[in-house]
Amino acid sequence: MAARIGFVGLGIMGQPMAQNLVEAGHELVLYNRTREKAEELANEGGAEVADSPKEVAEKSDVIITMLPDSPQVEEVVAGEGGLFEGIKEGTLLVDMSTISPMVTEELAAEAKERGASMLDAPVSGGQPGAEEGTLSIMVGGSEEDFERAKPLFDVMGSAATHVGPTGAGQVVKACNQIVVALTIEAVSEALVLGSKAGVKPEKVVEALSGSLAGSAVMEAKKEKFFDRDFDPGFRIELHHKDLGIALATGREYGVSLPVTAIVDQMLEALKAKGRGDRDHSAILTQIEDLAQHEVGKGS
Repeated sequence: MAARIGFVGLGIMGQPMAQNLVEAGHELVLYNRTREKAEELANEGGAEVADSPKEVAEKSDVIITMLPDSPQVEEVVAGEGGLFEGIKEGTLLVDMSTISPMVTEELAAEAKERGASMLDAPVSGGQPGAEEGTLSIMVGGSEEDFERAKPLFDVMGSAATHVGPTGAGQVVKACNQIVVALTIEAVSEALVLGSKAGVKPEKVVEALSGSLAGSAVMEAKKEKFFDRDFDPGFRIELHHKDLGIALATGREYGVSLPVTAIVDQMLEALKAKGRGDRDHSAILTQIEDLAQHEVGKGS
């Protein structure tokens, strides 16, 4: 009999991820705080709606969670009416949220006490990657559990990598978010400098793309820079949360992250300006504010 997949959290990332699993033929049990989102997906067939996380656990062999932050994951997993109240021996819990590695380790230990197991499997790729099933998935936990979940990862992503024991997935995701944020900030500085000096942004990116400065981040975000389209694929407020996790993890392990701290404060400033709901490529606007120059003007 095919495994039943529980899925909790149908937000901007979770909904398309669950949709891809349904379309691949998996039978899902859904829970979302806003029930209508779960019903909408269930009405398409291949899924049913549960009244609580506990019910999801009771009806599922593998459970995926995709939630905003550590407090939400703790509530859904270990809170009243949560997954742990209904989880069965042998169940695999796969948390694909981006949360604190320390919280992950605590929840994994409790799952083990209940005869279940847990993977931390945060993702990179934003809403487009979730919709297209091309997410990069960084997985912490046992090799055996990774192999068990891999057919599901292969539906939701194009690259799933087992990076180490419990918590390692969250650590690597923090590393990823550092590189992405700092690269966007660096490209933003380059574009504002080039533009204010009279060089078209398109030419700056074209030249940099053929040099050592070329990067997947710049390639993925260049159209947003050129078109000043900051509709969110990944919101500033979420990236700010992720850098907070990175900084807290650095503090836990005694690792100084000085430039990460600076970009974290830039994101804080953007949130204070009411831009927290914009795509993280809008870091560009913070550099523009400092230079009193909008990219493209005068080029």
